[in-house]
Amino acid sequence: MNHPSVFQRLLATFPVILAEGAVIERLRRMPDIRLDDQVVNSALIYDDHGRSALGGICRQYLEIGRNYGLPLLLSTPTWRAGRERIAAAGLAGRDLNGDNFRFLDGLRREQGDYGKNVVIGGLMSCKGDAYKPEGALSAPEARAFHAWQAEALAVAGVDLLLATTLPALSEAIGLAQALAATGLPYLISFVARPEGTLLDGTPLKDAIAAIDSQASPPPLAYLINCTHASVFRRALCHERNSSPLVRERVIGLLANTAALSPEELDNSTELVEEAPEVFGAAVAALHGDLGMKVLGGCCGTDERHIDSLARRLAARLPQLQEGL
Repeated sequence: MNHPSVFQRLLATFPVILAEGAVIERLRRMPDIRLDDQVVNSALIYDDHGRSALGGICRQYLEIGRNYGLPLLLSTPTWRAGRERIAAAGLAGRDLNGDNFRFLDGLRREQGDYGKNVVIGGLMSCKGDAYKPEGALSAPEARAFHAWQAEALAVAGVDLLLATTLPALSEAIGLAQALAATGLPYLISFVARPEGTLLDGTPLKDAIAAIDSQASPPPLAYLINCTHASVFRRALCHERNSSPLVRERVIGLLANTAALSPEELDNSTELVEEAPEVFGAAVAALHGDLGMKVLGGCCGTDERHIDSLARRLAARLPQLQEGL
């Protein structure tokens, strides 16, 4: 297991950290893989075929990071592994969060020395639909609801905690408080609209100020995910709803490949895919233009998109080739 400060070390040492691309969406498109209705991909590690499919995707991202000399952020397959869902899936006797961390840690150990620069984030999200802010928990409800999973991931040994695809401020505050209580460094990641707001309409500058003041310690930093690079750029540069503080505290993007609204994406019956070279160029440019330090993929991406991104980042930063 890496020391919990490994992510801070990499942020201080390297100009940019590569993050993985889509995992759940890629598994969903495999005809012989069944995702659980409750815990989605978390239980695949208990099935030989599912474990192999999940491991294959993760190894692709590890190989890309290693080949281009970039540190890598991986997330545990625990996006929907809260206590209620685990029980509903009939897995109450299993340490689902811990077992998924140990699965990823095993893949990291396969990498030898490169594994020292691979960060494993314990992945969490909101309780309900990530595209429907009206269903978000209040801050007190969220703190109570998410505390169990946050502690399970912390005890397992993850390097940091990562709460993604958050649509509303209220639940994000409570989630941040639950993560802060573990003592681990943590990141909060929103879905953003081009107007510089969360999906619930809260300006990014207000959301970050509220969480920073109500969670102790505050998040190490913030990300945006499930958002196209062009939308991210507009959101961060919005005259009213963003601010210099937002551009300081938001350090990266896990980008999708469609410049559509979350509602349009949620209702889409087909994958909306962007050419890997177009994706790689647009996301890599955020490092030079906006100083983003964590860049990876979300919906619509696969190993081709992450390879294109990594190649462009490595070309911008040749010194990284000697850093690992």
